[in-house]
Amino acid sequence: MAVTTDIVESYRRPRAVMARQLQSGIGEERALAYVMIACFVFFVASLPALARQNHLDPNEGGFAALAGGALLGATIMAPLMFYGIAAVSRLVAMVFSGNGTWLRSRLALFWSLLAITPMMLLRGLTEAFTGQSPALSLVNIATAVLFGYLWFNSMRAAEASQ
Repeated sequence: MAVTTDIVESYRRPRAVMARQLQSGIGEERALAYVMIACFVFFVASLPALARQNHLDPNEGGFAALAGGALLGATIMAPLMFYGIAAVSRLVAMVFSGNGTWLRSRLALFWSLLAITPMMLLRGLTEAFTGQSPALSLVNIATAVLFGYLWFNSMRAAEASQ
């Protein structure tokens, strides 16, 4: 199935989507692609808010400086941080007798990140148009809840008996 179709389906049946991906023999290259694409979309989602920030306070060094810093953070630092989080989640799963692997744990996290990219794009637009507002808080909460739901269910599928 297409990744976009899987993203939509994962909102309804995250364990089934993760199980199907695991059965298809996904390797490290796919996991890396998931996290890099997700992080790049997070960067793109931050651009409208950065433009707003630059417009409201032009003395911060300009839009190019803001965007450059965001690009560095999103494409270099964030994937490294997510690899660390995936390792910690695997250790936690091992404590609870999980039967997965390190790769499966990474895939569960990275797929969950990729699956919330539509919400991150909505978050970026909301912040650009409303700034710090109740609407942004609502989108942040919805994004966090959706991510938790997807990651928890993806980890359950990844740590199930192989």
